[in-house]
Amino acid sequence: MNRFFGKSENIFDDYIIIDGGDVNHIRNVLRMKAGDELIVTGVGGCEYRCSIREFADEQVMLDILSASDADTELSAKVYLFQGIPKGDKMETIIQKCVELGVYEIVPVETRRSVVKLDASKKKSKTARWQAISESAAKQSHRGIVPKVSPVMSFGEALSYASDMDVKLIPYELCEGMDATRKAVESIKDGDRVAVFIGPEGGFEADEISEAAAKSFCPVSLGRRILRTETAGMTVMSVIMYTLETKR
Repeated sequence: MNRFFGKSENIFDDYIIIDGGDVNHIRNVLRMKAGDELIVTGVGGCEYRCSIREFADEQVMLDILSASDADTELSAKVYLFQGIPKGDKMETIIQKCVELGVYEIVPVETRRSVVKLDASKKKSKTARWQAISESAAKQSHRGIVPKVSPVMSFGEALSYASDMDVKLIPYELCEGMDATRKAVESIKDGDRVAVFIGPEGGFEADEISEAAAKSFCPVSLGRRILRTETAGMTVMSVIMYTLETKR
């Protein structure tokens, strides 16, 4: 069944209004008609099974048939701080990490970031990345649309993550997986988890030292060097598996 995200101000006791770009998608792409059913996810993850009542010029009116709580979110909130990579790699990272359960994605400009965005490009890129997050959230039946935050500097990102419960920074010069295992297994329900991933070329040594001084735990992801677009997905997969097996 097709799924959409509803705005809180458009969800009422027995009906829902869909507006914006989803109207064209429902009407002209999916070619849905009155009486067809779909799922709308509201703020907080409540899922509504609805039927289309009617189409207006810029809206679709839906009747609520039933409501239930979505059960697709991880028990901890994982924030991925991703060093901005070249090309369209960021789009792939966002798509796959949303599927794996990430709560928020923060693009980070690090010292080895090749891509440098001016203010206008940061704004347009963030909007594009947010649209990819929403599309991936629909496809994977998420209860929320993970936020893609505005681009931050490395220092801003460290400050943003300063009060999080678990703070991990994979680093290729770390050896052994014991610290990685202990850190992941320490994650508890309700924790906020920061995961920092470097761009192509990884982090510089002084960035790792700066993070470690702020209680980040440098960890290994194994004996192989992973691409930046692989590293975040690897961490998300391990965290997702660990949390899901505890339920």
